[in-house]
Amino acid sequence: MTRRGHGEGSIYRHNDRLWAASITLPNGRRQTFYAHSRSEAAEKLTAALHSRHDGVPIPSGRETVAHFLNEWLTMVHSQLRERTWVRYEQLVRVHLLPDLGKKTLRALQPRDLQSLYSKLLDTNLSPTTVHHVHMVIHRALGQALRLELVARNVADLVDPPRMAHHEMATLSDVDVRRLLSATAEDRLAALWLLAVTTGMRQGELLALRWADLDLTRRALQVTGTLQRTKGQGLVRSEPKTARSRRRIMLGDLAVAALQKRRAEQVSERLVAGAKWQDQDLVFATESGGPLDGSELLRHFRRLLTQADLPRIRFHDLRHTAATLMLSRGVHPKVAADMLGHSTVAITLDLYSHSTEPMHRSAADILDEIARGS
Repeated sequence: MTRRGHGEGSIYRHNDRLWAASITLPNGRRQTFYAHSRSEAAEKLTAALHSRHDGVPIPSGRETVAHFLNEWLTMVHSQLRERTWVRYEQLVRVHLLPDLGKKTLRALQPRDLQSLYSKLLDTNLSPTTVHHVHMVIHRALGQALRLELVARNVADLVDPPRMAHHEMATLSDVDVRRLLSATAEDRLAALWLLAVTTGMRQGELLALRWADLDLTRRALQVTGTLQRTKGQGLVRSEPKTARSRRRIMLGDLAVAALQKRRAEQVSERLVAGAKWQDQDLVFATESGGPLDGSELLRHFRRLLTQADLPRIRFHDLRHTAATLMLSRGVHPKVAADMLGHSTVAITLDLYSHSTEPMHRSAADILDEIARGS
């Protein structure tokens, strides 16, 4: 036996053909790995020691897909936005574990995933959802590969179904004016106005605080987003991405609407009295608490019906703002900064249909140069 320091494990001859490496797990049990050479045993022991130190699963060769995926979900919980983690957990529990959970992680094959995707599609699950299932298992197996729990990421060898393409729904400039006219006396009139003149996301609007506003300079700062978590209810958290934390300039209409909202909220606070929840939220309940996104959406749909406008998603107000900006010649870089996109390429890819006037202007300029005019 090769003696090592306390807690460092040991390497020894198991029999004439095999070497063994042994390590003590955090729960006190001993785990042994077998190899055909001393160097291979040493590699397995080193990997196990690193895993134990990092608090991640130690490869046993008998670990099931279910065991690994559940541990992986625990590992990545702190790295993901709560809403994203809840969706990952649902995809794992509902679509991955029933068919793959009992399989040994190292025995998982590309055909197992391909068969699963075909089965899910046969049950009329949308290609987009199946694509998301693939994305989750691919990410999880990528972690398993880095931890040396598997020899390869078998999801690399499988083609997921194409995501369904949904046409972007936007309001025309006439529709926007009709919406704003119909909501002018609504308690949340300023929210609808900001949605179509700034392109802010629903969660960003609901997390907006008075401290984030500088109405003198006609600007606001996006510093957070409001989302519903599994155990804590509505929680204000960091913006979606680093670029989502941004400064947005406001027009006169938006400033006036926000000033009116502030005056109305002062009255609401007096009525609420001791029941007032002082969270500094611009768009809050009548007692100062955070607004629920699902309730906001129901209210939005009622307003659309009253204004005789098409039934669109709240997020389509963001698409509307972007489309109207670009179709009126706003530079894509300015639009990207306003929307909080990480690159101009994302803006141009999403809204390429809206930049025709810019391309036409460029063609006319070059035509003038060619003519010498």
